[in-house]
This record gives sequence, structure tokens and C-alpha cells, in this order.
Amino acid sequence: MTEKKPYYITTPIYYPNSNLHIGNTYTSIIADVLKRYKNLNGYDTYLVTGTDEHGQKIMRTAISHGTSPQKFVDIIADETKVLWKKLEIDYDTFVRSTDPQHEEDVKNIFTKLYDQGDIYKGEYKGYYCTPDETFWTESQLVDGKCPECGRDVEYQEEETYFFRLSKYEDKLKELFKDHPDFLEPQFRQKEMLNNFIDKGLSDLSVTRNTFDWGVDVPFDNEHVVYVWIDALSCYLSAIGYGDNKKKFEKYWPASVHLIGKDIVRFHTIIWPALLMALDLPIPEKVFAHGWILFDNDKMSKSKGNIMYPEPLVELYGVDALKYFVLREFHFGSDGNFSSQKYMERYNSDLVNDLGNLVSRTTSMIDKYNGGLVAKGSKTDTYDEELKALAKTTYDDFVSQMDNFKFNEALQTVWTFIRRANKYVDETEPWILGRDEANKDRLNTVLYNLAESLRIVAQLIEPVMKNTSKEILKKLGTDNKGFASAGEFGLLEEGAKVTKGANLFDRLDVEVELKKLHDRNNELIAQRLKNSDDKKEEEENKAEISFEDFTKVEMVVGKILEAKEHPDADKLLVFTIDVGEENPRTIISGIKKWYEPSDLVGKNVIVVKNLAPRKMRGIESQGMILASEFDDDLSLLTTLKDIKPGSKVS
Repeated sequence: MTEKKPYYITTPIYYPNSNLHIGNTYTSIIADVLKRYKNLNGYDTYLVTGTDEHGQKIMRTAISHGTSPQKFVDIIADETKVLWKKLEIDYDTFVRSTDPQHEEDVKNIFTKLYDQGDIYKGEYKGYYCTPDETFWTESQLVDGKCPECGRDVEYQEEETYFFRLSKYEDKLKELFKDHPDFLEPQFRQKEMLNNFIDKGLSDLSVTRNTFDWGVDVPFDNEHVVYVWIDALSCYLSAIGYGDNKKKFEKYWPASVHLIGKDIVRFHTIIWPALLMALDLPIPEKVFAHGWILFDNDKMSKSKGNIMYPEPLVELYGVDALKYFVLREFHFGSDGNFSSQKYMERYNSDLVNDLGNLVSRTTSMIDKYNGGLVAKGSKTDTYDEELKALAKTTYDDFVSQMDNFKFNEALQTVWTFIRRANKYVDETEPWILGRDEANKDRLNTVLYNLAESLRIVAQLIEPVMKNTSKEILKKLGTDNKGFASAGEFGLLEEGAKVTKGANLFDRLDVEVELKKLHDRNNELIAQRLKNSDDKKEEEENKAEISFEDFTKVEMVVGKILEAKEHPDADKLLVFTIDVGEENPRTIISGIKKWYEPSDLVGKNVIVVKNLAPRKMRGIESQGMILASEFDDDLSLLTTLKDIKPGSKVS
């Protein structure tokens, strides 16, 4: 048996700072359809999705919700998995950047790049946009704000590790020149070349030291690895980069990264350069789709213009949603979501076209042949036209799907469906059925209609698998495989057809619009309430009893000696008298605010019964208390010179 060819698909590694809306889920719906299509065509397809859970934005969002970053991302990741199940997204791995194996992989990747000289330590000065997690120079700002999202930026000067992106500038130019299909749509290639590569690439800051919610740099725990390496490496760790060499070599390089247009630069400049540095193959293709807009504006929780997918699935089924998303929007361009258009396409395409053809065909076979499929032999030109269109429909559908033209592929199928409906009007089976002499001709017409439906069912299976299954069930036949849609005449004579319930029921547009918007607004309100409830719950947890407070042993300590930590730039090592026989060694990250010599002889407040922990090779036996506001810090002290070891209460 011939081994199936691997086909590795990825969605973006979603940033879980809120629940996903239709605009977010677009890529995963496409990825799922592509996976099903490739599976039906004999590929060994592997689909990875997941969540990018580190960074300052997540940390701030978690704090605003009154919880810890880990608890916050745990909730969002779980809710994302529930949503994928509801949308019937058939992923193989859900990778999280907080997974222990992934964090280990990131550390190994970072160390490898550092050891070979592709990462070096330096200082960054520039403007930082927290929502986009991007640094900008002053010349890149637009009216003093982030050029991508238009929001405020913060000027920052900080020590950082840089990736030598500039080193790979020529290789990136070669990539775009030698592989013109690497990035689609084609016009995105010109954007990347003209706007970035041809202007010259600067080295890239790949660590942060102003927050600690991230993967520690293994040899410098003052820094955490930044999103560029952390999140992008999920594509590697999800298929066994660090722990399953056989699996990794089977599926890498990725066949296609499916992404939104806002992260093209990261996936087609930064990511290939990192892979070049790691001596790994480049993905075969990156396809950057447009946004699903709402009232011609990008969906945003802050703007209140969100449509969640759950109400659409609950009210109209997952197949209808997937059909609309693929049929309505041209993959690669922006599209505007409209509830009105959703209802209208549901009625026109699913009820009038497909549903009507199924109903008419099964009803007539039941009426004239007792529900049994019979083959006739008497034909005319209408039959040949229908059969010819069936063949070109299959060929065109395959070509369009292979080229990511999903809306055109479905349009091709619906052109065939409408032609079959017209065939009914042309052949007039209700008139043929009045005269037994026309029985052979009637059987030909009814068979051609039923066989046309079988072909339609096979073609739409990657997009509407439930509908496909239901049509085949109504025809009394089995699934003969996707390729069978390319051959006319495979429906068995004698198959038992059943009409049953309608595939899709007509919607009263005005009634359904109100129902949909009410349900969506209800969900928005519920999620806001849940957010507030969680915040209140965490705030309540923060309250402690007096007995709990007495468990913390705080005393006055006198600093006997202060010096810089030999292996850490931001740590000071103190020898402190806390009223015991032997002074204690306590380490604190306050070098930025104090010179060691200025602190000798000062009184400080020490948490005495904190469990010891090693900090860069030296054990710290307590904690010095301090107060911090904005970028200023002050150690807590006493107004009078109090004896070391005096209890603080």
C-alpha cells in the first residue's frame, strides 16, 4: 500500500485575550475545510491550532480581570476548545505556548541561536505598542501613534537580546524571487519586499525584561523570550520538534500556514529568517486572508461590533455557517459580514436551490416509482448537457479548491445545482408521468436528477459534511468517495429514496434577524458578566483573615553589606542582620534604583519566614519589602533606628 503524502496545515496561534468572534474563527473554519478536502483526496493531513499565551498584553488583561495570567489563559484556552468542538474543527493538536514541552523547545531554540551568534545582547530604544506587541522607531509612528492600530505607544529603553534579522536579508530576497508562490495572494509579496525587505532589515528585539510572564531565557532569567520566537515556534513543537523526531521529520515543513493579513510580516520575514538560522526547511506556502468586517469595520470587542459564531450555529447549524463563510468571502480579500446577507443566502442557496432540488427529486421518485431509483434508456440533448456540466463541475471544483479559491469552488457547485433545477423544468417529469408510454424517459430524468444530487453531496462533503451525509441517506446510497463525483452514473438502480424532512427550512428574515441579534447580545452580556464575576471572585479570594496575616513574619533588618550579584545585571545581594545569631543573605532586584554603597547601615522591612530560593546560583533567605509606582521604587524603612529583629505588625 502506497504511503499517503503528508500535508501539514496550521492556523494562527491565537492570542487569547478574549473570546473568539466570527472574524477570529474564519481561519480555523477554512483550515478545517482544507483538511477534510485533502483527506478526501488521499493525503495524510495534520492540522495544528492553538493559543499564544505569553506577553505583557495578556498579563495586563489578566490583572484587569482580577486574576493571574495562567488562570486567565487556562479559561480562554478551554473556551476556545469548546468553540472548536461546536464548529466541528477537526484539529490534530491544540498547542499552547505555556505547554511544558513547548517552553522547553523555546529555551533550546533560543540557546542554539545564541550559541551560534544569531542572538546577541544589546539595548533597545524605541516606542512600544502593547496591543500589537511591536516596537517602532519615531519615524515609523503616525501622528505619534502606532502605525498599525492607531493606539498610544510607550517610549522604552531597555536591555534586550537581538536576533540578527539583517543577516538574512539577502536570503529572504532570494526566497521571494525563487519561490513566487511562497506567499499568496501575490500582491502581498510586493508589500513585504517594498515596505520591509528592500528598505533594509534591522535586527529584531526578541526578549523583554519589563515583565516576567513568558519563557525565561535559560542563561539570563532577567529576560523572557518574546513572541517572535515563542509563538512562532509553536508550529514546530506541535509536531514533535523537541520530543518526537520521527513525527517532526514526517510533517515539516508546513504545507501551508493560514493567517490573517495583519501578521504577514511575522510569518514571511521573521519566521523564515528564524528557520534559516535553525537550518530548517521553509514552509511551502503562507496564505494571508483578509478580514471579515462588520459594517465595513474590523470586528472589535471595544467597538461593540462583534458577531459570535455560537448563535449562528445554535440557530442555523454549523453547515450553514461554513457554507456562508466560504461562499460569501473571497479568501485573500476583506469581506463584510451582514446578518441580512446571511439570511438571504440561506434562503436563496440552501433552501431555494439545494433544498428545493432534493425535495423535488425525492418527491417525484417516491410518487412515480414508489421511492425506488430506476435507470431509463431514452435520452435527449438536455441529458447530455447535464452530464457534461457534471464533469466540468468536478474538474473546476478540484482546481479551485487546490488554489484556495473556496468561494469560486462553491459557486461552481451551485451553478450545477441551478442547472439541475432548470433540467426539471426543461424535461417536465410531471407531464411524462401522466402517460405510461413515457415511463422509460421519466426514469432517465429521475435518475439523472438523483445522480446529480449524489455528485453534489460528494463535492460539498469537505464544507458541509452533515448535509452531504443527509443527502446520501435520502438517496439510499453510500459514500463512494470524493473522486466518484467525477463520474456520472454510479448511483445504484433500486436504491431506496426517502423524502423525509426538509434539508433547510425557509427563514422569515425579519423574525430571524431579531432572534439572532438578541441571542448574540445576550451572549455578549453574559460574557461581560462572567468577566466581572470572575474579577469579583478573585478579589474576594484576595481577602485574608487576621490569622492568615499573622503567619507572615515581618521584622526590621539592618543592611550590613550590599553588593552586585556576580551573574545578574539587575540583582543586589544583601547581608542583613535580622536579630539572629547569623546574618541572612537576601537577594533583591532593585539595582536599577539604588547604589549598593548607599544602602549599608539602613533599616529595611524583611519577610523572615519566606521559603528560601536560589536566584542565579545564590540562595536568598527572605524578602525585602518595597513600594513601586510607575517606574519608581522605594524600600520600606522605619522612622526611628529600631533594633534588628524587631517584629513588624
